[in-house]
Amino acid sequence: MNVKGKAAIVTGSSSPEGIGGEAAKLLASRGCNVLVNYAGNAAGAEQVAADCRAHGVKVVVVKGNVAEDADCVNMVNEAVKAFGRLDILINNAATTNPIKHKDLHLLDRAEFERVFAVNVIGNFQMCRAAAPHLKAHGDGAIVNISSVGAFRAGGSSMAYCASKAALNNLTLSMARALAPEVRVNALCPGGLFGPWTNKILSDEAYQARVEAAKKQFPLGKGLWPIDVAQAALSVIEGFGTMTGEAIRMDAGQHLGGGSGT
Repeated sequence: MNVKGKAAIVTGSSSPEGIGGEAAKLLASRGCNVLVNYAGNAAGAEQVAADCRAHGVKVVVVKGNVAEDADCVNMVNEAVKAFGRLDILINNAATTNPIKHKDLHLLDRAEFERVFAVNVIGNFQMCRAAAPHLKAHGDGAIVNISSVGAFRAGGSSMAYCASKAALNNLTLSMARALAPEVRVNALCPGGLFGPWTNKILSDEAYQARVEAAKKQFPLGKGLWPIDVAQAALSVIEGFGTMTGEAIRMDAGQHLGGGSGT
C-alpha cells in the first residue's frame, strides 16, 4: 500500500515521543492524513497534530476512550467525515498498572476488567467500527500494538500480559474475519524505552534496564517508540501478503545469552 493520500486512525497517539505519536508523524511524513486520538493528554495530542500538519496533510484530533464503544464509533465517523475514507488503523491505546506477579493479592477483578476493557475490548471495538470503511477500498490495514509479554508472560502485571496474549489471539480472528480486503497484524515489542516505560518504572529501574540492554540483548540495545512506528509502517506499506501475524521485536532478548561475544 502506498500511504500517500490515504487516511489513518492512530489510537493513543497523544505522546509526541510515544509509539502512537511517532506512528502518526511517520504516516504524515509519507503523505497520509491522520486522526490523532487522546484520552487525557490534549496538549500532547495537539503537538503531535501540529507536527503532522507540518507535512501538509489533513489532521483531526479526537478525544476518545477506546473502552467506550460510542467513542470508537465517533472516531471512525470523524475520520471519514474529515478525509472521505479510511485505510489504516493502528491500535496503540493501552493501559497497565505495575504489579509484581508474585503479589497475587494486589491484582483483583477490577484491575483485570480495567486493563482488558482498553487493551482487548477497545481494540475489538475499534476494528469493528472501522471494518466497513477499511474494506471499502479493498486494501485496508490494521496494526495492533501488542507486547512480548504475550509470549513471555513477563511484564508490568499478569493482567497486562494476559491482555496482550488475548490481543494476539484477537489479531488472528480479525485477520480471518476481514480477509481478503483488510490485513490484520500485531507488533510485539519488548525491551522498550521511552515515555511508556519511564512512566511505569522508577528512574533507577529505568536506567538499569538501559544498561542491561547493552549487555544482555544480542543486538546490544533496546527498542524505542520510533522503531515500533517504523515497523508498523513497513507492515502497512510493504507486507501486502502477510496477515494474522504477531511479530516479536525485542532486539533478540528472547534468544538469551547476551551478544555471544
